[in-house]
Amino acid sequence: MITLRRSEDRGHADHGWLNSFHSFSFADYHDPAHMGFGNLRVINEDRIAPGTGFGTHAHRDMEIVSYVLEGALAHKDSLGNGAAIVPGEVQRMSAGTGVRHSEFNHAQDATTHFLQIWLLPHTAGIAPGYEQKAFSAADKRGQLRLVASPDGREGSVTVHADASIRAGLFDGAERAALALDPSRLAYAYVARGSVELNGQRLHTGDAAALRGESTLELANGQGAEVLVFDLAP
Repeated sequence: MITLRRSEDRGHADHGWLNSFHSFSFADYHDPAHMGFGNLRVINEDRIAPGTGFGTHAHRDMEIVSYVLEGALAHKDSLGNGAAIVPGEVQRMSAGTGVRHSEFNHAQDATTHFLQIWLLPHTAGIAPGYEQKAFSAADKRGQLRLVASPDGREGSVTVHADASIRAGLFDGAERAALALDPSRLAYAYVARGSVELNGQRLHTGDAAALRGESTLELANGQGAEVLVFDLAP
């Protein structure tokens, strides 16, 4: 079964400095029908205005993945990590027993556009951790490149969750098929552009929740960037 979640049905919050769309319930947006999907708890599409950002705040017992689409995201945390995340890079922060961090757009003339993803960890109370890796456009062109996994295989970042994330770029005749375990869940999110998923057209901000499916096929993309999640039921 495939259930579509259209972009216009997401939650929305405009704080001036931050314009955010929520695929699942988050902060002041609450929808009992969309509290998450499997162990995927949050997909926020965030745009941070120039010279602004999230001040220092705390997290615990959550795997947080940041995927930058445009601009740069400056990260600083209580573990001593400080880095700028740019398009093509994936950051994983394990909150575990507790971590404090800030995220800023230091550019004075450009918006930072990124996806904030939260996964429920398989174990509570682990030591906090941080990882950041780059994945080239060529690695994602016309295929679903593994960018996050529980064991860090294929050069992906390691998430302490029963989940994996793949990212792909699709245009024109480019297509990819991914075999799915029907006993698990899959979730596909279109970060930009449009693409056909198992014959159904999805556009920017749209998503598809798959249950009991054995194959996910992406084709006929138009400037599409897609994230595909394999999730615990």
